[in-house]
Amino acid sequence: MRSTTRFIALGLAGIMLAACAHKDKNAPLAFVPADTPYVIANLDVLNDATRQAMLAQADAQLPAQLANINAAADQLATKDPDGARLLRALSAEFNGKTIESFASNTGLNLKGYWALYGVGLAPVARFELSDPKAFDGFIGRLETAYGKSLATAKIGAQSYRRFVSSASGTEVILAMVGKQAVAALLPADASPALLRQVLGLDRPQKSLQDDGRLNALAKAKGYQKWLVGDLDLTRALPLALGGSDPLLTALRKAHAQAESAKTGEPVANQLQTPAACTTEAARLAARVPAMSFGYTRLDAKHQDARFDVALAADISKAFAGLKVDLPGLGENGSAPFDLSLALPVAQLRTFWLAQADAVAAKPFTCPALTDINDSFTKLGPLLQKAAIPPFGDMLGLRIALDSLVAGANTVRPAFTGRLVLGTNNPTGLLAMGQMMVPALTQLKPVDGGKPVALPADMVGMLGQPAWIAISGKALALGIGAGEDVRLGDTLKSTPGDAGRMFRMHLSGAMYLTWLQLMEQKVDTLAAATAAMSKSDQPTLDGSPAPADAAQVAANAARSKAQFATMKAQAQRVDSIDAEMHIDDSGMVITSQTLLK
Repeated sequence: MRSTTRFIALGLAGIMLAACAHKDKNAPLAFVPADTPYVIANLDVLNDATRQAMLAQADAQLPAQLANINAAADQLATKDPDGARLLRALSAEFNGKTIESFASNTGLNLKGYWALYGVGLAPVARFELSDPKAFDGFIGRLETAYGKSLATAKIGAQSYRRFVSSASGTEVILAMVGKQAVAALLPADASPALLRQVLGLDRPQKSLQDDGRLNALAKAKGYQKWLVGDLDLTRALPLALGGSDPLLTALRKAHAQAESAKTGEPVANQLQTPAACTTEAARLAARVPAMSFGYTRLDAKHQDARFDVALAADISKAFAGLKVDLPGLGENGSAPFDLSLALPVAQLRTFWLAQADAVAAKPFTCPALTDINDSFTKLGPLLQKAAIPPFGDMLGLRIALDSLVAGANTVRPAFTGRLVLGTNNPTGLLAMGQMMVPALTQLKPVDGGKPVALPADMVGMLGQPAWIAISGKALALGIGAGEDVRLGDTLKSTPGDAGRMFRMHLSGAMYLTWLQLMEQKVDTLAAATAAMSKSDQPTLDGSPAPADAAQVAANAARSKAQFATMKAQAQRVDSIDAEMHIDDSGMVITSQTLLK
């Protein structure tokens, strides 16, 4: 018996050792403190096919990203010329490269593990390296393009490079620690203890790897382990408002010094933080304690994601069981653009009045939060007016576009589609419309009856035929040939199920059309701005005309690059679907992107 017991004990010990052995003590998550306020990391590596698909997408987005970096450098040039040069040096490293070739040249391991997290609010990025020497070469090239060497410092035996920005009171540090690259944004006067923790010389008392929080989150929410993000607002908000976080203190001090130079206001006065700020930040965070996100499906054809927002119990309770009687909210849309939005005004009014009463009974006293008091004070009268029909009867809105044509040089695009207004009183809503537009008085639609054509003079205004139809909970308008046939089925669409607040379907073709329309508007505005910059005439709102034509041209070029990237992405999209609902634990937003 004694030998059997010993055998079982040895077996259990072996199992425990095996379970612990798979945890790499030098994995990025082993350096992340368990109480970090935010983290994004991978818990597993992508398979080769998915990695290549993601790299192709990243390569398509790269030109626009570089345009943004260069624009940020231009904006920073006056305040912080050294910082601007460093950004341009980083941008130059990508010239002529794909993301994969850039990673290879810098020694970053695309098949490795990584984590972006906060030590306090200070962001720290930790990546596994495939070639530490290549990473050192990257730093050397960065320094050459920058025009001078980054300062080198040591703490213990660990060396690191640093770039200090006196304008912001911060420093960026870069280091190779073993086979990992570490980059962080810290206070310029970061303490040795903070530096040691960021560099991993001192391990956290309990790491996120030990804690297992991300693994548990992935399992609970259905996130794939390739990317999981978590923002703990119960930790982040008190740090942000409490005045104790080193990074935020450094940023505030630099800003206060700049203000003091202008106004004479003592720096110490500007840095005072009432004790109430910490407790009130915790009070605010209790309403929305956490957010998380991750992919639920990711491969060459699918990019499905989920975003969760934890809510206080009373918020979830107010909406989790609510069924909004809006036709279409309970099923996937089929039109190229199909959006259903729940707007149950009566329930929303009750909820927000309760929030306003709570703030009025216990106003915020922290200076950073007192605007909340003003907002809720103004909200009260607006909510009272919201009870007035027909707005008070509102249930929701659905817009379905069956066609959209971005015609060249036209004032507005041509479209066909349907508008559905969910309401507890559709006949009252129609009666109000008839009071405002007397031509509508001749229309007598009936619940469940055929759509009724709009009068000829209104058709002339719209430029195409139109109909209205009515049901017990909705009033619908169809515009364009054939929409009368679709209206009946539209009003019979499934209403919202419990907690459902939003649905959207967007085809890739419609997405591309939207982008083309936006690009036309931006190009028109850019042309007008460029014309103004060449004249001494003021702009239409009375402000001075922009003097720097080169800046106008640079902005236009950056916008063009961004639209080119977005259109290239849109051409790969077959469809995008999204929905939002509220359950007992909070708000859940999901999206499904199907690629061609």
